[in-house]
Amino acid sequence: MRILIDAMGGDHAPEAIVRGAIDAAAEFGVQIVLVGRGEAILKSLSALGLDTLPKGVEIANAEDVVEMTDDPANVVRTRRESSMVVGLRMLSEGAGDAFISAGSTGALLSAATLVVKRVKGIRRAALCPEIPTKTGSTLLIDCGANAECTPEFLAQFAVLGSIYAQRVQGKAQPKVALLNIGTEEGKGTQLQKDTFAMLQKAQDMGILQFVGNMEARDVMSGQVDVLVADGFSGNVLLKTIEGTASFMSGMLKEMFGKNLLTKVAALFCRDGITAFKKKLDYREVGGTMLLGISKPVVKAHGSSDARAIRSAVRQAMEAANGGMAEALKEQVQALNQLTKPQSDETT
Repeated sequence: MRILIDAMGGDHAPEAIVRGAIDAAAEFGVQIVLVGRGEAILKSLSALGLDTLPKGVEIANAEDVVEMTDDPANVVRTRRESSMVVGLRMLSEGAGDAFISAGSTGALLSAATLVVKRVKGIRRAALCPEIPTKTGSTLLIDCGANAECTPEFLAQFAVLGSIYAQRVQGKAQPKVALLNIGTEEGKGTQLQKDTFAMLQKAQDMGILQFVGNMEARDVMSGQVDVLVADGFSGNVLLKTIEGTASFMSGMLKEMFGKNLLTKVAALFCRDGITAFKKKLDYREVGGTMLLGISKPVVKAHGSSDARAIRSAVRQAMEAANGGMAEALKEQVQALNQLTKPQSDETT
């Protein structure tokens, strides 16, 4: 298996990317292709005390870089030789099994859609992060790729998330819920009401296991495996959870550091505190899957360090082994029986 990585994307590129790629190649026995400026990558290797490329790591030169200020819609045209676009082109041409980038989210979404393309029948690709919960994790789809959605989009998101939970996470019958302001069937705007009806039909057809609406306060309980939302609501939920987690971690640190007694108490609670911090650490997950694209694409966090990149490689490998695209074809055909496709500007 070959995993393509955008070596120039992210706040700590290329140093952290290179270090994470080397760690992943050694631990997972996977072939890594670092796409980016060869000279900068070699310089990062030298800083790690390496004179040559380690076993399992190679370089694909790409001299340009997608900047955060670039217009996402135009990067394929204006940044054709960037590490992001070259890497996606390699993925499309079969030179790799999955692609990872910590660069611009909008640019990655646009370029992946245009270069690698969506699975036939999928109307929109969606970002699908894992949210830590009491029982493990819940997939949130979408969390920002599509701020404005139709019921058809949300129904397809539900299918995407359900199949990912099955094929990659190994959950036999993932439970799917719709993010809403109440659990009753008639709650929400017209979008939620129409989506509820569509997902209920999908449940009746055996396409997925829909368990109804879910309020934001219940998400962390781990009652469901997939939570469906429009990109605007999903992004607000995700950022709220991230902010709350950061706040709680800071408060715990402050609380246990107050005096000698609390510091001693911290020693007795060390294992629990460590487990708590690990559960909230995005670096353990690796990144956010971009579901709906015909080949696996992972959006790593912009501030990813080596540990996060290593985790993203593991995540990309799992997605590549999951056979998402093949599984989607049958389900999308069934789902389209209860939707009314409209014209779409992107194919």
